[in-house]
Amino acid sequence: MRLGIDIGGTKTAAVVLDREGAVLASATAPSGRGNNDVVAQAAHQARRVVAEVGGPSAISSAGVCIPGLVDTVGGTVRHAVNLDVDDLDLGRLLGDALGIGVVVENDVKAAALGAHRLRKRGLDDTLAYLNLGTGLAAAVVHAGSVVRGVDGVAGEIGHIPVGGDVLCACGQTGCLETLASGTALLRIWPEAPDHGWDLFGRAAGGDGAAVLAAESLCHGVALAIQVLVLGCGAQDVVVSGGLTAMGDPLLEAIRAELRVRGEASPFLASLGLPDRVSFIATDVPVAAIGAAHLVRPAATTPEVTTWRS
Repeated sequence: MRLGIDIGGTKTAAVVLDREGAVLASATAPSGRGNNDVVAQAAHQARRVVAEVGGPSAISSAGVCIPGLVDTVGGTVRHAVNLDVDDLDLGRLLGDALGIGVVVENDVKAAALGAHRLRKRGLDDTLAYLNLGTGLAAAVVHAGSVVRGVDGVAGEIGHIPVGGDVLCACGQTGCLETLASGTALLRIWPEAPDHGWDLFGRAAGGDGAAVLAAESLCHGVALAIQVLVLGCGAQDVVVSGGLTAMGDPLLEAIRAELRVRGEASPFLASLGLPDRVSFIATDVPVAAIGAAHLVRPAATTPEVTTWRS
């Protein structure tokens, strides 16, 4: 059985998968803050799910994912700012706490791997995962492995400048993230939290700011999907993240935007973009599932084999 842990900005989730990849046990709790609490909470959730499947002897491998700049070989993470983590030797510390070797990955890349497994894509297929949350991030899986590129930035399309005069958090102006993200939505429609993020309901009711926000969001997400298909050759683009809680109205509006693009371009129409995009429900622990499928990089230290309860 495989253990996967997802340390998110707000919650930490752990799962145990059987040989076929089905979830046998899961647990979720608020994430810790700071190095010690982050590791302690992750270890606690891991022990909870392992206890449900017969104990440590049942676990053959373990992986963990976390936001920030991850060194997959060294097992370290830097600049996980939402967790108050500046520099953390996560693989070693969590491995020591659990007594088993732990592979470390960036959360979006692990989620892409999880989406690939959940979609049961063939090994020759390419799947792109688009995380639509506070920001915009993406990752690509090809032939069953995450595509990394130089410094692991392959697929990270949120900071491609696409026009406009909005300053992005990265220091550039007009990044894709300034169109397609929760931050962008709030900039155009600050009342979103007051209205339960019912963007399309409010837009249908005549809220002018909601109409503008919906148009901008769908334009940006459609552009992101087009970039992932054209730039990475993705057969599927799976979208997840907090904004997908808007559900079918958002998905159908994105598909409608893609159809409009296809009507203006026979080339785009030939790609069938609306049929390539789908959502994963926000309650599916896709990143933890991906973390459970991580494999250890070649240059690493030997695994520890004694679990500590």
